[in-house]
Amino acid sequence: MEMTSYFIRRFFLIIPTFIGITLLVFAVTRLVPGGPIERALNEAFLASGDSGAALNAPGTIGATGLSEAQLDQLRAYYGFDKPVLISYFDWLRQVLVLDLGTSTRYNEPVWDTIKGRFPISIFYGLTTLILTYAVCIPLGMAKAVRHKSHFDNVSSGIVFFGYAIPGYVVGIALLTFFASQLEWFPLGGFVSNNFDQLGPWQKVTDVAYHAVLPLLSYMAGSFAVTTFMMKNSLMDNLAADYVRTAIAKGLTFRQAVTRHALRNSLIPIATSFGNNISLILTGSFLIERIFNIDGFGLLGFESLVERDYPVVMGILVISSLLFLVGNILSDICVALVDPRVKFGQ
Repeated sequence: MEMTSYFIRRFFLIIPTFIGITLLVFAVTRLVPGGPIERALNEAFLASGDSGAALNAPGTIGATGLSEAQLDQLRAYYGFDKPVLISYFDWLRQVLVLDLGTSTRYNEPVWDTIKGRFPISIFYGLTTLILTYAVCIPLGMAKAVRHKSHFDNVSSGIVFFGYAIPGYVVGIALLTFFASQLEWFPLGGFVSNNFDQLGPWQKVTDVAYHAVLPLLSYMAGSFAVTTFMMKNSLMDNLAADYVRTAIAKGLTFRQAVTRHALRNSLIPIATSFGNNISLILTGSFLIERIFNIDGFGLLGFESLVERDYPVVMGILVISSLLFLVGNILSDICVALVDPRVKFGQ
């Protein structure tokens, strides 16, 4: 009952935390220069082609030939005609009815702009998450059990080498060698050009064929962290008194590891689970740029560069909610692997 009330309180805390995150970013988008109004003025200046006439025209502003009334219309159109707090709560009311606004770059609803990126980002995010845990947990266990062995030393060197190189550099190296020189994999893209003409099984293999190199690039960074987190945690538990007691009572070393030490060693992994959940959609815009993947990371980067603030806020809504819910899921995972945890106290 205490744990249930704790998680209910945590869910209610999502609301003020979400408001704080979005309000801060929303205020920044109103203060930084180069927003959508400036873009519209630049476009009007380029379209006019007569800066001298614009400068001398009565009742105009700058070299754009726009009057003060037209500027007021632009401010009202983009929502810059009101104070920051009023504009924010107007935006928040739209979000509550699932309206994320209209993209200033694509001139279409933000949801229509980002929904096409969901399948790609979820595929790479979930696959990376599953593969990371599926490989790193057994590898960390093997390294802990065989500490200072030849296997441990060689695997540590390989893992550290991958961790020292940024994911996008790994992507460039893989793309250059395996795709460009050996031509074992495609140079980029999510699927082939003739994807719609393929059969069901051929579509699956085509997606997997295109995903090998990007997935290796995504896993390069988190691979080492998760592996050594698992190894160090298991080594600490193997040195604990309760493991030696279990072995003294007749359990084999393997049984002591799998029945007792393993569960406690998963606590740090469970704690970091929430942070990894938020990475399902965010991804890496550099890796997406290298492999020509039209995902959330690249969309967010391009929206920032182009000052497409409705899309930026739309991505922030989704990613922040994922992060906040992920933290609660981390607490749930910790409670499952560690019965000693009492969240209600």
